[in-house]
Amino acid sequence: MTTPADDATDTWHPDVLGPGYEARTLPMADDDEGPVVATLVRYLPDPTRRPARAVLYVHGWNDYFFQTGLAEYWHGKGAAFYALDLRKYGRSLRPHQTPNYVDDLATYDEDLDAAVHAIHHELGGYARVMLMGHSTGGLVGVLWANRRPGALSGLVLNSPWLELNGSTLTRTLSMPVVHGLARTQPKAPLITTDPGFYARTLLVEHGGEWTYDQTWRPMPFFPVRPGWIQAILAGHAAVARGLDLTCPVLMAAAARSLVLPRWREDMRRADTVLDADLLARRAVQLGPVVTVVRIPDGIHDLTLSVRPARERFYAEVTRWTAAYGWE
Repeated sequence: MTTPADDATDTWHPDVLGPGYEARTLPMADDDEGPVVATLVRYLPDPTRRPARAVLYVHGWNDYFFQTGLAEYWHGKGAAFYALDLRKYGRSLRPHQTPNYVDDLATYDEDLDAAVHAIHHELGGYARVMLMGHSTGGLVGVLWANRRPGALSGLVLNSPWLELNGSTLTRTLSMPVVHGLARTQPKAPLITTDPGFYARTLLVEHGGEWTYDQTWRPMPFFPVRPGWIQAILAGHAAVARGLDLTCPVLMAAAARSLVLPRWREDMRRADTVLDADLLARRAVQLGPVVTVVRIPDGIHDLTLSVRPARERFYAEVTRWTAAYGWE
């Protein structure tokens, strides 16, 4: 693992989420656009506590960490909670950078290595670390964990993006076109459409329960670029070939998906982004110990679902963790 010098990272400072939350900048190696950082956030309402267990949360695409209920859940279970805003996302995005962009998901290994190193520096080398990944963060997390056997005690996946909607055939047919564009115009914005249905299920002003920084998580979303899509497809192909994760895995997803061109009110109780059935089929290829849970009325980010669904999700995580999570 990459282990940057302890004095190369910034000190903790108050985070935008308010009391109890602190953030720390993790410098990365420069890339073709210049200086790069990741940002580690911690929830520390009681500085006197020093748990022997920690959870590291990794967000999805066009996203950043703002799910305070998740932090409070893990804190209530006695675990230290950390979240990582990956390079060029959220707190880590800098004006000279292309938002959300990498051309190889292995680039994030540096971010995750630095975050885990920082956690062990705080809690001790024997602290057990569990990684929790949402959507693209789930894909990034499983690929990193596959390259880092023994680094984690467990993996909790919240609607991980393990395959392109439409399955292997869609991915196979898409790859030649994407590869061609990625060679010649890797950062060219592609024309995409987003009816905004997922944001509509979340935001208070559209009937949801949540607020977040829309400069870091814009609607519809930051531009999609060929180099990034190529990296995602390569990650999907690796999952399809099968991984060999050495830690137990919980894959939780919504009970159903509604990926449709027109709004329906019941989209507030379904995944409107990914095919949850396909995620369940892909999950069993991650390793020898995989638990699949489907959450009735869950949406794409299960932690932001309507209260009964998110409480069901947390209950399932609690049950799974008691059996597998800290082994």
